[in-house]
Amino acid sequence: MSDTLQKLWDTLIELSATVGLRILLAIAVLIVGLLLIKYIVKAIVKSKGFIKIDKTVQTFTKSALSITLKLLLIISVIGILGVPLTSIIAVLASAGLAIGLALQGALSNFAGGIMILIFRPFRVGDFIDNGTHMGTVDSITIFYTKLLTIDNKLITIPNSTMTSASVTNFSAKDKRRVDLKFTASYTNDVDKVNSILLEIAKNHPMVDQDPPVMAKLFTHGNSSLEYILRAWVDAPNYWTVYFDITEQVKKEFDKQGIEIPYPQMDVHIKENQIKEKE
Repeated sequence: MSDTLQKLWDTLIELSATVGLRILLAIAVLIVGLLLIKYIVKAIVKSKGFIKIDKTVQTFTKSALSITLKLLLIISVIGILGVPLTSIIAVLASAGLAIGLALQGALSNFAGGIMILIFRPFRVGDFIDNGTHMGTVDSITIFYTKLLTIDNKLITIPNSTMTSASVTNFSAKDKRRVDLKFTASYTNDVDKVNSILLEIAKNHPMVDQDPPVMAKLFTHGNSSLEYILRAWVDAPNYWTVYFDITEQVKKEFDKQGIEIPYPQMDVHIKENQIKEKE
């Protein structure tokens, strides 16, 4: 009985030593591998050739490279623990359907990232609107697109959402047209109002003179006449011109006596109908 226990004890010690060494080696490889991957990715990102690549490709490539290297590291660590590589492949193949269903969202996001990279509907640094969120593209990773809003909030959006939505890219063209609408009273002279709008827009240093600025009476409203002012500017100057002209028009209207009426309703009472009721 004592000999059997001794043999069992020796077997456990031998097994513990063997397994323990494998576990320690796997942990060491994992730690060193993660540090090495971080160094490799950082070195590639800082290389001269990588810097010359478009920023959109940079962020996507960096994300894909990091994930690929980490997956290879995990497979290597599993191999060190004594699990045969053929067994790992067999398990992954048999569980392929289940993994595909579980990662359906991630795979669609990855496919969306590839589509963004190929068709380039927007790039890093572009100001876009996808119908739900508006902001500057901060980065495009393997699964997500990150937008930085005007008030400095970072929004993470799945790539599949970006490729399935209608995206307005405000930075795609160098020039943008500023469309402004103003109201004035029916009693004000139309030519005078148009002249004021044209003068303000033409004198703004950021407004292009070709194509020429346009100011016209747009429509007859219930309480006022509505005018439209259109001016072309460099895309980065859009909001500066928009706010400047809006403010200057209000000041000039006040100075020139141009009335901006409030919504109003005229009520007419027929005296004959009142007398009949009495």
